[in-house]
Amino acid sequence: MRLTTFTDFGLRALMRLAGEPTRAFSTAELAEEFAVSRHHLAKVISVLAGAGLIATRRGGGGGAILARPADQIRLGEVVRLLEADQVLVECFAPSGNLCTLTPRCRLKARLARAEAAFLATLDESTLADCIYTPAEKV
Repeated sequence: MRLTTFTDFGLRALMRLAGEPTRAFSTAELAEEFAVSRHHLAKVISVLAGAGLIATRRGGGGGAILARPADQIRLGEVVRLLEADQVLVECFAPSGNLCTLTPRCRLKARLARAEAAFLATLDESTLADCIYTPAEKV
């Protein structure tokens, strides 16, 4: 299974926030640290905030912080949220399936079980298991 960059950026941001839970990080600061697009990261931050995983404040001293303790955020929850619009294969989409194998396909159920197992494994871990703090600069 391959996660989107959207999910990758979201996991990175959450791991970094968990490393310093009382400090607010600006989107620009995180984007620079990760060497990623600030614009793309801002969209990710917005989704995380909308889901109640992070809290954001505007203005001086503002930024993003975790809205819940890291040990209360399951990795599977995060991936489900950020991958909500992505399907593993075309036939999993609620509409637009053009696969000609669909009526007699014996792969779909196996892929569904594999995806469920992947997410169940992520549910075994919390953000607290993946806290990230950069190495100190000497």
